[in-house]
Amino acid sequence: MANETRRRTGSNSSPLTNQNHNSQESLVRGSAWITAGSIFSRILGAVYIMLWLPMIGNAETGNLANSLFGKGYNIYSVFLLISTAGIPGAIAKQVAHYNTLNEYRVGQRLFKTGVKLMAILGVISAAVMYFAAPLYAQSAPEIPVYRSLSAAILIIPFLSIIRGYFQGFNQMAPSAVSQFVEQLARIIYLLGATFVIMEIQHGHYTEAVVQSTFAAFIGAIFGILTLGWFYWRQRHDFQTLIANSNDDIKVSTRDLIMDIVQQSIPFIILGSGIAIFQLIDQYTFNQFMRHFVIASSRQLDIFFAIFNFNANKLVMIVISFASAMSVASIPLLSAAHARDDRKDMSRQIANILQLFLIIMLPASFGVAAVAGPLYTLFYGYDLLGIHVLQVNAFTAILMGLFTVLAAILQGLYQNRAAMFYLIIGTAVKIVLQYPAIAIFKVYGPLISTALGMLVTSALMIESLYQVYHFKLEQTARRMLAILIFSLIMFVVTIGVVHLFGLFLPETRKIYAAFILFVAVIIGGGVYAFLILRTRLADRILGTKIGGLRRRLHIQ
Repeated sequence: MANETRRRTGSNSSPLTNQNHNSQESLVRGSAWITAGSIFSRILGAVYIMLWLPMIGNAETGNLANSLFGKGYNIYSVFLLISTAGIPGAIAKQVAHYNTLNEYRVGQRLFKTGVKLMAILGVISAAVMYFAAPLYAQSAPEIPVYRSLSAAILIIPFLSIIRGYFQGFNQMAPSAVSQFVEQLARIIYLLGATFVIMEIQHGHYTEAVVQSTFAAFIGAIFGILTLGWFYWRQRHDFQTLIANSNDDIKVSTRDLIMDIVQQSIPFIILGSGIAIFQLIDQYTFNQFMRHFVIASSRQLDIFFAIFNFNANKLVMIVISFASAMSVASIPLLSAAHARDDRKDMSRQIANILQLFLIIMLPASFGVAAVAGPLYTLFYGYDLLGIHVLQVNAFTAILMGLFTVLAAILQGLYQNRAAMFYLIIGTAVKIVLQYPAIAIFKVYGPLISTALGMLVTSALMIESLYQVYHFKLEQTARRMLAILIFSLIMFVVTIGVVHLFGLFLPETRKIYAAFILFVAVIIGGGVYAFLILRTRLADRILGTKIGGLRRRLHIQ
C-alpha cells in the first residue's frame, strides 16, 4: 500500500530525490558544486602553464606553443560539440522533466538511447577530425595537434552524457568531482610527457604540444572512472526510483530518439556560441591584421596567442562561474516548466541573473584590477598581455551573461528564440570584426566579441521579460548596487597593486605572486564586507548567509 501511494504521489525517500523545493537554495547549492568543480579544474588548467612554459623554452617559443595549443583546442571544441550533438544537455533537461513526473524508467531509457547515439557520433566525429585535418589546418604543425585530439573525441561524448544523467537528478557533485579528476589526470600526463620530450629527449616544442593535447584523452578516461564510482555507490537508489516509477507514460524508442534530437540541436548551436566567436578570430585575425600592421606570420601568431590563449585561459576561470549556473539552472527550470509553475519560473529567472551578477561582476573587475601581477605570474611580464587581459576581463561579463541567458531559454523550451538571437549576435561579430581590428588592432577581436554578445544578451533579456515578467526592476537595482560595490573593490584592489608596485618589481614572478595574494585578499574582503553589511548577500544567496555575517560580527 505504501508503495502504491508512493507511485501515485511521486514521492521517494531516496537521497536522489530529497531535493529542497526552494528553487533559490537548490540553484545556489547546485551552482556551488558545479562552480567548485569548474573553478578548481580551470585553476589547474591555468596553473600548469607556470610549469609547462619554462620547459617549452623562452617567452617567444612559449607564445608560439600557446598559439598552436589554442588553435587546436578551438577546433576541438567545435568537433566536441558536434560529436556530443548537444545530447548531454538535452539528456539532463529531459531526465529532469520525466523525474518531476515520477517517470524514472523513461529517463533511464532516454539515457541508454543517448549512449548509443554518443557511440555512433563519437566514432564519426573522431574519424572526420583525424582524416580531414589537412583540410582545415592553416599550417603543417597544426595537423598532428588536431589528430591527437581526435582520440578524446571518441570517449568524451560518453563522459558528457553520464554527467548529463546525474545532472538530470540535480546531482551536481559527481560532475564537479569528475571534472576535477579529469583535469588533474590530464595535467599530470601533460607535464610528464613535456618533461620527457623537452628536458630528456631535447625535442621540438611542437612534439610537446601534440602530447599535451593528447592528454585530453587520458583525462577523459579518469573522468569516466570517477563517474562510474559514483554510479556504483548510488546504484540501489537508482534501481529503487525506477522500480517505483509511475510508468504512465509510454514512449517508443523512435520517439525517444526524436525527443533527444529535437532538444539537442539548440544545445549544439547555443553551446558553440563562444567557440564560434573564437573560430572567427582564428580564421580572420592574421589575415585582417596584415592590412594594418607590418608583422611576420610568427609575430602575428604571438599576438594571437596573447589574446586568444593567454588572456582567455585566465578569463575562462571567471566565465566558469556562468557555466556552472547554466548547468545547475537547466534541470530546475525544466522541472518548473513540467509543473507549469510560471511563478516559480519567473522567480528562478530573477534568482539566476542576480546570482550571476553578484559573482561575475566582482570576479571580472577583480581580474582587471590584478591583471599586472596575474599575467606576470603565469606568462611573464608583458605590457601588451596585461592590457589585453584587462579588456578581456570585462568582455567576460558579456560572454558569461550570454551563457546564462542561453541556458535559461533552453530550460524554458524557448530554443528557437535563443538560436535566432545568437545568429544575430554572430552576424554583428562578423560585420564588426574588420573595422574593430582596423581601429583597435590586437584588441579588435575582443571589442567585436563584446558587442556581438551584448546584442544577443539584450535580445534574450527582452524576450524573457516579455514572456515571464520576471522582476527586472529589482534585478536592475541589485545590479546597480553590485556594480557600485565592484567598482569600490576595483579601486581599492588596483590601489594595492600600484602601492606595492612602487617598491617591488612587478616583472619578477615571486613578487607578482605576493602582490596578487595581498591584493586579492584585501579586494575580496572589501567586497564581501559590503555585500554582507548591506544584506545584499542575504537577499540573493538566501537567509543562511546571515549566519556567516553574524559569525564575522558584521551587523
